[in-house]
Amino acid sequence: MQVSIKWLKDYINFTQTPEKLADMLTMAGIPVESIIDPGEGLQKVITGRIEKIVPHENSDHLQICTLNVGMAENLIIVTGAKNVAEGQIVPVAMVGAHLPNGMKISKGKLRGVMSWGMLCSAQELKLDLEMLPEKQKIGIYILPDDTPVGINVKDVLGLNDVVLEFELTANRSDCFSVYGLVREVAALTGNPIKWPLITVQEDDPTAIKDVLSIDIKDADLCQRFSARMFKNVKVGPSPEWMRQRLDGAGIRSINNVVDVTNFVMIELGQPLHAYDYNMVEGHKLTARRAIRGELLHTLDDTTRKAGDNMLVIADEEKAAGLAGIMGGMETEITAGTTDVILEAARFYGPNIRRTARACGLSSEASGRFERGTDIENTTRALDRAAQLLQSMGACTVCKGILDVYPTKKNPVTVNFTVEAINRHLGTNIGKQTMLEILQKLEINAVDREKYITVDVPSWRNDINCMQDISEEIARIYGFDKIDATLPSGTALQGKQSEQQDFVDKIKQIMVSQGLCETVSFSFTHPSVFDKLNMPADHHARQAIPIMNPLTDEYPLVRTCLLSSVMENLTRNFSRKNNDIKIFEIGTVFQPKTLPVTEQPLEKLKIAGAVSGRRDVIGWNQDAEPVDFYDAKGIIEILLDRLSIKHYTVENGEHFAMHPGKTAFFKKGRDTIFIVGELHPSVAAAFDITKPVYIFAADVAALMKYAGRGLKSKTLPKYPAVTRDLSIIVDRDTAAAAVEKTINKAAGQYLSRLDLFDVYEGKQVDKDKKSMTFALIFQANEKTLTDQEVDAGFAEIVTALQKNYNAALRS
Repeated sequence: MQVSIKWLKDYINFTQTPEKLADMLTMAGIPVESIIDPGEGLQKVITGRIEKIVPHENSDHLQICTLNVGMAENLIIVTGAKNVAEGQIVPVAMVGAHLPNGMKISKGKLRGVMSWGMLCSAQELKLDLEMLPEKQKIGIYILPDDTPVGINVKDVLGLNDVVLEFELTANRSDCFSVYGLVREVAALTGNPIKWPLITVQEDDPTAIKDVLSIDIKDADLCQRFSARMFKNVKVGPSPEWMRQRLDGAGIRSINNVVDVTNFVMIELGQPLHAYDYNMVEGHKLTARRAIRGELLHTLDDTTRKAGDNMLVIADEEKAAGLAGIMGGMETEITAGTTDVILEAARFYGPNIRRTARACGLSSEASGRFERGTDIENTTRALDRAAQLLQSMGACTVCKGILDVYPTKKNPVTVNFTVEAINRHLGTNIGKQTMLEILQKLEINAVDREKYITVDVPSWRNDINCMQDISEEIARIYGFDKIDATLPSGTALQGKQSEQQDFVDKIKQIMVSQGLCETVSFSFTHPSVFDKLNMPADHHARQAIPIMNPLTDEYPLVRTCLLSSVMENLTRNFSRKNNDIKIFEIGTVFQPKTLPVTEQPLEKLKIAGAVSGRRDVIGWNQDAEPVDFYDAKGIIEILLDRLSIKHYTVENGEHFAMHPGKTAFFKKGRDTIFIVGELHPSVAAAFDITKPVYIFAADVAALMKYAGRGLKSKTLPKYPAVTRDLSIIVDRDTAAAAVEKTINKAAGQYLSRLDLFDVYEGKQVDKDKKSMTFALIFQANEKTLTDQEVDAGFAEIVTALQKNYNAALRS
């Protein structure tokens, strides 16, 4: 947002220099980014009329110009410009003049003819070339024919003004207008405001309701829609004062109708759009959602396809414009336009922002709608535009205004006490001072003795509570007047939480095993659920949609960490990185209900994958690929170093893992880890053609069983006794169940149990298998006798025979 000092002074007088005013505004929370002086470095350049032009006798490209510059004698200036002609008014740099590019003008001879200055181009005057018509960009800059001679060119071109460029925060939508900035200047300087009196003479006999109708079809995207109509429109140039005001705001003048809409937008903060009435089919405008694939031919001469949630302003046949962003080419105001519809509306800001991003369009109007406009300002803006066009003699105004306003905005009221404000700010500001500050900001405050009631103006969308009022009082009172105080309270030493320390330990263990940690966005796509074979009723499918996703690839918040692991895996495979050992620890988000009504559950998960060679390629290493037991071993080492003992490993089923090649690590009734080979259909869905082994766990479950407060003890002084036990059992007997039985039956002296061989083949029946265990018996207080070991061994054999019909293998 930028505005000229002259424009501000149209409504309020102040004596502060631009630099001082910029400092005051910045300290009050209205930051001025820069101060622009368009005429900086331009001195002794005046207007002159070319009275006579003769060719230079000694040059085929130079001309000798005689100029009237308002002095007793005419000037002779030699120029090589081809676009000059007698009778033109041009900028003349006198001898001793300075130009913005650093050039200093002096007299000199050109091919024997003395030249007393220089004729200036737009570039030499440092004018904004983008704001000029093409014919003015090249050659000498030609001024209007009615320009007086002998006056400073700064006065003619509006270069004697100063422009303030603001870097406003999004919450201060009211300051994206001259009116909003004038209120701030008035509050800071204490000077009165001179608001223009807005009056309209409806001098055309036509009633707008008889020739035009408007409607809102989707009130969630358009809260108010208003329109006026003008007849006998004369499209032409705007007056110089308006062109200069728009130029100071960085807007190029186009014609009087378009310029008025831009002027009112900058002045009041309400964007307007003009339509050629005779090009609107059915003479009806409707604010509605676009139809998917609907084509719009916008003013930038581009045909666009509208999306479902884009809002358009449509006539009875087609979309006539992209609401709040850009109008349509078919209804554009042209030199032949005679009847004009002027529209002012309030659109839903987030939708305008999404549409602007999707279309790659951003404008002064869309920026204001995104931040929120004053819903009560639409008809006032239409009246102001009508007043300006009437004052130019550019139209007649039809009787009445069409205004569709389905749901009136409820006024916002805030109650507060002086004590609460002072307690919040740490100040001792008096009640009267507070009331005066609010009055200066045109915020109506009523003193009710025990408390103060504030009726928040419609243009202040950022004020909703006592804290907002305290901010207004503090910034106008002056932050520099508020004493700096240290916050009170108990200081705590900053340190990591127990969970953070635990996660760091997991990461160290995984990295020590050769795995690489990955970090992913906490977003996903709904197609991943199908790729992972996730059941239709699985809770992880209830993912929270994102209102403004970074890209179309990530419209949901992540509910399953395996989705991120699989995306990283396929990304590596696509880059020919086939030897993968990765893991990730990240948060998943599980909403209680959809749509979300309360904070979702956030759970910390760990997941990973291994694939490719077991070892790094080398002359002394083979190319043996990893298998299920490599992945299982990674988990066993992790659990061992986390001091998680006495767990069981059982067969299990997981939607993303291969049936029969999936293991569940269990502790009691809790599953603490799942590991298995990637399901063939999941691999096919992700275009993976090689074996992949994945694992997943809940960090909270691991933390629950991790060893804490471990104590050391001395090594046993007495020797151990080792016995091997080889049994034949049914093929489907789980090793974990057998181990559990052995531990329970062995008694107090069994210190270690290891399964070191499983055999299925010719030596046993086809529906049987052989399992061989190493049993280590040891006591801390004595040397065990053979009888004591044999007793424990016999109990084990008896239990196995009873539970599994096991037979000792000889």
